[in-house]
Amino acid sequence: MSLLTSAGAALAQGLSYPATRTVEHSDSYHGQTVADPYRWLEDDNAAETKDWVKAQNAVTDRFLAAMPQRLPTRELYTKLYNFEKFGLPKKSGGAYFWRHNNGLQPQAVLYTARRLKDQPQVALDPNQLSSDGTVALNDFAPSPKGRLMAYGVSKAGSDWQSWRVRDLQTGQDLPDQIEWVKFSSAVWTPDGKGFFYSRYDAPKEGEKLTGANVFQKLYYHRLGTPQDEDQLVLHNPQEKQWGFRPVVSDDGQSVAIVVWKGGNKNGLMVLDLVKGRYAGGQAKPITLDFDAEYSPVERVGQSWIVRTNKDAPRGRLVAIDPSRPAPAHWKTLVAEGPDALRGASAVGAKLVLSYLKDAASQVRVHALDGRALQEFPLPGVGTASGFDGALSDRETFFSYTSLNRPTEIYALDLRTLKPSLFKRPQTAFDADQFEVKREFVTSKDGTRVPIFIAHKKGLKLDGSNPTVLYGYGGFNVPQIPSYNVSAATWMQMGGVWVLASIRGGGEYGAAWHEAGTQLKKQNVFDDFIASAEWLIKTGYTRPDKLAVNGGSNGGLLVGAVINQRPELFGAAVPAVGVMDMLRFHKFTIGWAWVSDYGSSDHPEQFQALRAYSPLHNIKSGVNYPAVMITTGDHDDRVVPAHSFKYAAALQAAQTGEAPKLIRIDTNAGHGAGKPTAKIIEERADMLAFFAHRFGMTLN
Repeated sequence: MSLLTSAGAALAQGLSYPATRTVEHSDSYHGQTVADPYRWLEDDNAAETKDWVKAQNAVTDRFLAAMPQRLPTRELYTKLYNFEKFGLPKKSGGAYFWRHNNGLQPQAVLYTARRLKDQPQVALDPNQLSSDGTVALNDFAPSPKGRLMAYGVSKAGSDWQSWRVRDLQTGQDLPDQIEWVKFSSAVWTPDGKGFFYSRYDAPKEGEKLTGANVFQKLYYHRLGTPQDEDQLVLHNPQEKQWGFRPVVSDDGQSVAIVVWKGGNKNGLMVLDLVKGRYAGGQAKPITLDFDAEYSPVERVGQSWIVRTNKDAPRGRLVAIDPSRPAPAHWKTLVAEGPDALRGASAVGAKLVLSYLKDAASQVRVHALDGRALQEFPLPGVGTASGFDGALSDRETFFSYTSLNRPTEIYALDLRTLKPSLFKRPQTAFDADQFEVKREFVTSKDGTRVPIFIAHKKGLKLDGSNPTVLYGYGGFNVPQIPSYNVSAATWMQMGGVWVLASIRGGGEYGAAWHEAGTQLKKQNVFDDFIASAEWLIKTGYTRPDKLAVNGGSNGGLLVGAVINQRPELFGAAVPAVGVMDMLRFHKFTIGWAWVSDYGSSDHPEQFQALRAYSPLHNIKSGVNYPAVMITTGDHDDRVVPAHSFKYAAALQAAQTGEAPKLIRIDTNAGHGAGKPTAKIIEERADMLAFFAHRFGMTLN
């Protein structure tokens, strides 16, 4: 049977799925044999895999094209997406830098100006780097005097970055080229002669998008020299999982180096500079116990201020003298409080601390010695972020947003602590028509879980409302209310958008995160299921009008809950999900997720993973909701084989007549850097898919 031939029995609403070849392959895990009949789909370079992708996309394209909701949803999404978007200004060398998208540009443009009131000039326009908008500006780092700028770009959504150096006065790039950078920025030394960065060795032929990323090395690049002459600053040939993130102090005397190896527990080292110059030397450890989070804030005097959850699950601020690094010598500047400390910056001779209280932002200002000065008022229950800068700065910038409030940018005078509006987008979304509420649901074990609900005012709780429940639940990443066009479009269509701040995230600190990891991962799914049950019980919706969505770890979440409770949901879109929990750690950066998930290499953890792995728990003979899986063919974070194998298994099982589709974006990766047109098409298709399943009529 050819790949493009109908699988015969796999019919759903007139769908004829492509046949997916099975192979006799199995693995033994601690005495248990587990079949893997779609192992061949892991080879993204194989012609057969590419043919399978084309065949699946052809089926999905036909289905989506026939939905009457598709075009009006895309038109509405485009209308609501078409507004100016501003990034937070960054100040360096007496100049400001910020990103701006005029509405529908494929990529945001980087602008610069000497003063905020000046007419800005283009520092770099990534739209000029490709004809289809798939080359993205990942990060940029102006030199200390603001004359040069190091910048990193990626292609087709890959995590791999190439770095260049641009002369901002001429607009021309220097000969410097840095390749094979991943999970790294560029950090200049104060003398402006070069910068630190981290990279991996070049991957083997054919393994660029799937090979394991191990043995990261920290280098120093001196301007005007080839990459092969860069100085190796730090690596550990005995620790393949170590990675490095440098932070240079404002006084130019020291570099704090975060040593990471997956998860939120890291090491910390310090490297001395010589009057702002890198002159070699050996980095000295503060701690390499990997027992907690250590995030360097700034060097003040002889000590580094560090945000940590060592002996403080919700976080505290300490001062560490590198000459006396033992915890007994640490000085607590800001003690642990009832709320989760999520960020800290030293700017304008003050400490600005960002907390989460029931999954919404609170900002508090302290003196450099830790004395509390004041709590900074925010406009409402939402999310504030930013507050970066140098100790000598007189101002900083922050953003504020909520589910019904597009992101606004403010300048904050650090002497008076009074904010002033810098940029407020003008959108077609009328926020006054909608409301956001924070509610709490009770999970299976009695845990109180916050959820945020957004919808048009005057909603009737009669169980008839089309509802999307979104979640993530992992890696200490909090789900907090912020504006996104998907939610705005769905609300405009008459639906309810719900954000669940479930365990596994960082909403309440380390304990909340750890309660959703490894052998406790089922708590995450229980929290999400409890949120769905609460929405049904309170009359917001009913199962045939309830959709679930999540991406990456959130894709795993969606796959797991529709396996465990398929009757609760009418539709599901797991995006770029981790679906094969037995093999995730064998690809790219997947090994770094073991801290959250555990590993099938460990007997007890294998049993837990096998119990919820989306690929391995599809129930044949049970009616499943409509499912549209989404992924990108260049995803080298969560390799598309996860979604490929899951889709093949779902289509092969007897899971009812509702469609089981996979939408595979080409020249696209995990999500970062995706051009505007692809974002609109993918997310509008998701909402149209939900609307079609729920029988919504769109004008």
